[in-house]
Amino acid sequence: MDPQKFVPSHFQWAFADGIATVTLNRPERKNPLTFESYAELRDMFRALVYAKTVKVVVLRGAGGNFCSGGDVHEIIGPLVKMDMTGLMEFTRMTGDLVKAMRACPQPIVAAVNGVCAGAGAILAMASDIRLAAQDAKTAFLFNRVGLAGCDMGACAMLPRIIGQGRASELLFFGRSMSAEEGERWGFFNKIVTAGELDAEAKVWAARIAAGPTFANGMTKNQINQEWSMSLDMAIEAEAQAQAICMQTKDFERAYNAFVAKQQPVFEGN
Repeated sequence: MDPQKFVPSHFQWAFADGIATVTLNRPERKNPLTFESYAELRDMFRALVYAKTVKVVVLRGAGGNFCSGGDVHEIIGPLVKMDMTGLMEFTRMTGDLVKAMRACPQPIVAAVNGVCAGAGAILAMASDIRLAAQDAKTAFLFNRVGLAGCDMGACAMLPRIIGQGRASELLFFGRSMSAEEGERWGFFNKIVTAGELDAEAKVWAARIAAGPTFANGMTKNQINQEWSMSLDMAIEAEAQAQAICMQTKDFERAYNAFVAKQQPVFEGN
């Protein structure tokens, strides 16, 4: 994947200074997802594994909303008519998008404003850092359409982010979580005004992009892997990961900069 030449069909892509910005761009419908956009997002995050010049991804929505979830007419309607084989292909494909987001080494910064519902809430949940505008309304609303809350990893990930009781409340009721609740519960890292959201996301992304890229990818990998490890296994895995990072040039650059009383300039190797 060449981030300078990548031209997606179902969302917008911009790349500069190590930061890739992915914009869901159907503002007239509050940026819903379709079968095609699910698949293209999944394939894009898979390809980012090999895009070494991309240091961080910003995920946002156009027109004042983040994402309203699966398109009612283009996804929900057809799902009602599918047999079990087709339904399983769909649910596995949507889950594979979350797997791809977690497996890509680049940290993902979600800039959430307005409507963030259903699969849109899942995209925010699967990101590494979440920033919210004051008007953000996040709803894992699957229960309200007759489905279980266990969608795309929600029952695994959401309790780890906000706690089991709070996750249960959102998944059983399907109600909206305000930005203030989300920050208080640990879902959002920071709340800003709607007008400040994109600039704030860029600031956070730039800080990540300026950091040690290889080590950041290792951190994300360990966060993922250690969910299923015992403490002893996790400590051993981190010992191995840190020893690998100590062989990088960025580790040496940081030491030399410290000795020289300078700010380190990381190059990602």
